[in-house]
Amino acid sequence: MPIIDIHNHFYPMEYVEAIKAGPSAYRVTYDADNNPVLHSPGDYNILVPGHRSIDVRKTVLDKMKVNKQLISFTCPGTLIESSKRSAELSRLVNDNLASIQDDHGDYFPCMGTLPLNDPGSCVTELKRVISELKLKGVALYSNANGVSLSDRRFWTMYEKANELEVVFFIHPTFPIGVEVMEEFMLMPLVGFLADTTLAAAHLVFSGVTERFPRIKWVLGHLGGAVPYLAERFDRGYEAFPQNRKNINRPPSEYLKDFYYDTVNFDLNALKLALDFAGADHLLAGSDYPHQIGSISKMISSINQLDIPDKQKEGILGKNAEQLFRL
Repeated sequence: MPIIDIHNHFYPMEYVEAIKAGPSAYRVTYDADNNPVLHSPGDYNILVPGHRSIDVRKTVLDKMKVNKQLISFTCPGTLIESSKRSAELSRLVNDNLASIQDDHGDYFPCMGTLPLNDPGSCVTELKRVISELKLKGVALYSNANGVSLSDRRFWTMYEKANELEVVFFIHPTFPIGVEVMEEFMLMPLVGFLADTTLAAAHLVFSGVTERFPRIKWVLGHLGGAVPYLAERFDRGYEAFPQNRKNINRPPSEYLKDFYYDTVNFDLNALKLALDFAGADHLLAGSDYPHQIGSISKMISSINQLDIPDKQKEGILGKNAEQLFRL
């Protein structure tokens, strides 16, 4: 059965060199193993070899018997830069990812990134990413420097995405109020999940999912708390008139059409998402090669689910094949 990991991250070295050359809001240092370390406000990312070497990734995939990784850039993307620089760096990253897909597409299909702090450039880059570069989808961050993904400034982009039937993968980024999450690495442990949940709720209640039904949505990290809170969203729909203004159905019905990656390796959490969205809407994800990611836990947690083998095959790879047309 094919195994396809849809949640993992890569930094093109051309991007790292561009960051070093500046201008950039990042600061670059090197650790004791000579790995580049990108420092952004309140956070850092250590670029281990798996983040920046396709050859290292191929070796890992062969060892783990994973057939493909659908590569995406990682947060905060280019959003901490000026809008002009964000657009420039997004194009650079997408060109590099397209080159990887052209040369190694059997292993590494790719998703594009967009300069969400420059909404006008987003439409142009979206069309280029999908129609010219032929990338398989687009990773969006859960907010654009505090601006909700449901904001009207993005609706022109959604109109084009609806026309092109784009798959959007929502990955969390710095949440609002991140300053209270800096201790104990609570930003990725708590803030990321809360921000994904907030983004999904905004997209539904604002009417984005209603108005643009041909867009497919994938939520990272098992949707944050979406499967757990969906019933509460439905009660809000019943209780508050403003929550019925833009949608015609309870929010859970829209959210069951979303896809959820399995980057939560707890069996009870996976079962909750399975019961909520169905096996055909779960996609294997590892968060490789981040410190908190694990390919082995991705595979073992799915294999431990008490479901028919055909459903496991879907979660491990078949669902991703169909959704992303791999």
